[in-house]
Amino acid sequence: MEGSRIVPGGQFVSEVTAMAQSNRRPTLKISYNAPVALTFALLSLGALAANRFTGGWANAHLFSVYQCSLADPLAWVRFFGHVLGHSGYAHYIGNMVLILVLGPNLEDRFGSWNVLWAILFTALVSGLVQFIFFPQTALLGASGIVFMMILLSSFGGVRNGTIPTTLILVAVFYLGGELWDAIFVRDNISQLTHIIGGLCGTVLGFALSGRQ
Repeated sequence: MEGSRIVPGGQFVSEVTAMAQSNRRPTLKISYNAPVALTFALLSLGALAANRFTGGWANAHLFSVYQCSLADPLAWVRFFGHVLGHSGYAHYIGNMVLILVLGPNLEDRFGSWNVLWAILFTALVSGLVQFIFFPQTALLGASGIVFMMILLSSFGGVRNGTIPTTLILVAVFYLGGELWDAIFVRDNISQLTHIIGGLCGTVLGFALSGRQ
């Protein structure tokens, strides 16, 4: 058995400190790891609660886009705010789960500011299309943002001008499916918004990949 050792005081203190640090258990911390995606989800949840507490006023005036007079100041809010509105909790969860799954990887890959601008760009484009071409209906929900993120995520493998097969398959499966539904399925889902979101994600993907 090894006996006790006598060591200089400074060395003893260093060894004790090293042992204490090695035995220290790692601490778990909650990280706000994807500020844009998380903030978007929280704002959408706030919009859902506001609509419930106002008896539908919030969605009608802030969180859906439809054709109206541009003299109404809230019309400009709705061009962007419509992506925060949802018809109910199930609608909200269906979109937010995908945004919270895709968002962190996109923010790591392209940066949070670029993802924010991508969301604003997609919201404006889909809002303008709805405003101009579909005067009899209103649009709300983040599904266009989801489709933008899906297509944008597919650009993770773009390197040196090559187009990954995964991008082609995602575009065919998602956009092709939405085109099919738009032609043959009659429901309350805006397939055009999904297609616009996917096209925005594709355009933004090429633009952002070319800058890296």
